This record gives sequence, C-alpha cells and structure tokens, in this order.
Amino acid sequence: MGHTRYEPTFDNRPAWNAGRMVGAKKPLKPRDVWAIRFFLEHEGRLRDRAMFDLAIDSKLRGCDVVKIAIGDLVSNGSIRNRATIIQQKTGRPVQFELLEPTRTSLLNWLERRGGSIDDYAFPSRIDPAGHISTRQYARLVDEWITAVGLPAHEYGTHSLRRTKAALVYKRTGNLRAVQILLGHTKIETTVRYLGVDIEDALTLSEHTEL
Repeated sequence: MGHTRYEPTFDNRPAWNAGRMVGAKKPLKPRDVWAIRFFLEHEGRLRDRAMFDLAIDSKLRGCDVVKIAIGDLVSNGSIRNRATIIQQKTGRPVQFELLEPTRTSLLNWLERRGGSIDDYAFPSRIDPAGHISTRQYARLVDEWITAVGLPAHEYGTHSLRRTKAALVYKRTGNLRAVQILLGHTKIETTVRYLGVDIEDALTLSEHTEL
C-alpha cells in the first residue's frame, strides 16, 4: 500500500531520507586502510583481509569484487601483478594492479580456500558453488569500518572503490588516469565521482609555475 499527495497526512510525512546521510561515501585515508588491515590480521580473518586488499587495489564496484574468480587472480600458480575483468555495469574491460600486500593476502587466502581457477575467490556460505552476495559484502565492510572507530554511515563499499582513485588524483591531479583506473567511459563521470570542484582546480594551478 502507498500514500498519495491528495491525502491529508501527506504533507506531514517525513522524507524517506530524513536523518540519513546521502550522496557519495567518503574514501578511506591511508591510516584507515592500515588500521583495517591490522584489525583483520589480528583477528586472523584471511578471507576478509584478502577481500579488503583486493577491493582497494582493484577499485572495483562491489558487484565485481564478489564475482572475481580464482583464474582472474592466478596465473601459473602465482598471483598476477595485473588483472583484467569485464565490469558488470558497463560490460567493458578494466585492468588493475595487485601490489605486494594484496598479492600476499590473496595467496594466504587462496592456499587456505583451495579450489580451481573456475571457482569464485570468495564463495558463498550457503552455496559453495556460488559467490558471496553484495549484501554480505556490504555488511562486512560496515563491520570493518566500525571496528576501527569510523562512523559507518559515512562509509560503504564505494569508499573502498574510491580510496585509491582519490589518492591518485590528490597526488597527481591526473583525471584521465583516474578515469582509466575506474573504468569510466566519460571524464565527466570521473569529475562527479571524485567531487572535483573549482577549489581543486585552483589548488592545482597554484602549484604549477611557469
């Protein structure tokens, strides 16, 4: 059942997002990344540490992180330095790097997990042949965030996707590079995604001398 604007109580109904934070979630800061890594390492959570590291390095959407197959990450018995997947949302390929901390955590997890190259890297608890759900992934991210003292309502799965991209932009100001890393088809999407504004442009210009 629903309500229409013709009902006398319509104007008194609170907005659906009243009291909620809407808009883009914050990227993590480097110290937050290492705090979460320390927490997961201390708790002995091999799967979660591998998933977290992969999400940070890959800059993938949650729907792509959960569907990563072992074969996407492994070649000739070793973790790849770079990997390529087809994005579910766009149907376009995107390449990403796997740095040493991520390769190590993935290797530790996959050695424990076992399986073949066709299996999902992060299997479902309910259906071993399936992958972890995006909802479960989101719940895990909330848990990691709150475990290190960050407010869960300000962060989410997209925080992990944005973290490295935001850092690359902050250090280089190279929007085109960030666009490629995120797999965006339009630079305007990247501008909106990073929240680039006139202040960012002026700051970059002030640090460029002729």
